[in-house]
Amino acid sequence: MGDFYNSSRSGPFILAGPCVIENREITFQAAETLAALAEKLDLPLVFKSSFDKANRTSVTSFRGPGLDVGLEILAEVKKATGLPIVTDIHHPEQAARVAEVADVIQIPAFLCRQTDLLVAAAKTGKIINIKKGQFLAPWDMKNAVEKVRASGNDQIWLTERGSTYGYNNLVVDMRSIPEMSKFDVPVVFDATHSVQLPGGLGCASGGQREYVSVLASAAVAAGANGVFMEVHPDPDKALCDGPNSLSFDQAEKLLIRLKALWELNNG
Repeated sequence: MGDFYNSSRSGPFILAGPCVIENREITFQAAETLAALAEKLDLPLVFKSSFDKANRTSVTSFRGPGLDVGLEILAEVKKATGLPIVTDIHHPEQAARVAEVADVIQIPAFLCRQTDLLVAAAKTGKIINIKKGQFLAPWDMKNAVEKVRASGNDQIWLTERGSTYGYNNLVVDMRSIPEMSKFDVPVVFDATHSVQLPGGLGCASGGQREYVSVLASAAVAAGANGVFMEVHPDPDKALCDGPNSLSFDQAEKLLIRLKALWELNNG
């Protein structure tokens, strides 16, 4: 994965892929396209997709194939493309199984205070990407970092994904990026979940993908080491988070822009 992943001076890097594993065909199409794009732009990329979206708005929403099938597909993707894998866990008992495949274990924003989950993830020895809860101040994430470090793991990323602002809306305070960098960890910006409108469609979340590029650019200018984005072959037909996902073409244009900004920052 490279030493730069474990330092607040790391970057740039990308976490990208479909929100959820819909099937093998879509997952492989996304992974192969993103792998080629990462090589073309010379940007380190971690492939992301969830085997279970346990916090969907409606009980009827598509959640994914589950742990066994999901990890099987992710393992196949990893072998075929050579990309490292990030996926999220929701229960402590999932940590060891997921660590057999994933290079990065992600803690969902709603669960970032769950001590048992953080400890179980930490004990795998993998990089732990903790998404900042929509309900937390950035400096409050120090406690999550300390839980992982106290469990013997100093490989930690923190991800900004917006803060709840009234009903069905999120805003991003870019000050959170330098604030969380004070914990000496890489800070990632979740460019697509940050434009989500939680529950905005009644039985599903809406989104404003037209703002992904401007927020991602602002985050890189503010010092974000990495950018997280959901990318799908046909976002309008995606089974999860389509309104805030990017197409392949949109992702490529954004990554070209972000790379230029990172180079300017380091120039």
